[in-house]
Amino acid sequence: MAQGGVTRRLVIDTATAACSVALLDGDAVLAATYEQVGRGHAERLMPMIAELPDGGRADAILVDCGPGSFTGVRVGLATARALGLGWGVPVHGYSATALLAAMADTDAETVAIAMTGGHGELFVQRYAHDPIAPIGDLASLLPADAATRISEETIFGSGAEALVAARGSGRAIELLPNAAEAWRLPAALAALAPQPIYGRDADAKLPA
Repeated sequence: MAQGGVTRRLVIDTATAACSVALLDGDAVLAATYEQVGRGHAERLMPMIAELPDGGRADAILVDCGPGSFTGVRVGLATARALGLGWGVPVHGYSATALLAAMADTDAETVAIAMTGGHGELFVQRYAHDPIAPIGDLASLLPADAATRISEETIFGSGAEALVAARGSGRAIELLPNAAEAWRLPAALAALAPQPIYGRDADAKLPA
């Protein structure tokens, strides 16, 4: 579903092993770059933006807030906020799971997302597919626990294979967020505050 009433947007996605940027005009993708960089987001992001038309200059910025890599999420958010401040334009966020749900190629009424998380866990979330809308909250679970919660036959995302293996049935489709597909997000899911979505509690705890 396309968003209405928007002008040119720079989209930044560094929440996972993929690093991607796109310049959108409504539903039209003016230019985009996508690379699987692993941990090299900080080095690649600004050059990728600079290579876009007009250096990526836009009327608004949209950024993936996570969940995903702690460092990747923060790199994307810091860059988006800095550019928004420098250009004097608004910055909004979206969740990685929402974008994956929007990207999922399925005719099913619901779509299940599983992303690789920390400490052997998976980030899982279910969505209604048409229109895209979350069903329940994001959770970080061990694959065995996620397998009991997710009933969809086909699972999308970087953690799909682990979930299907734990469940012993189903179909796994590897999928990483791509900034060029952000036009598919409903407006309500592309208007989050530009703040990190970590998906799980911090490992370090303050003393009681």
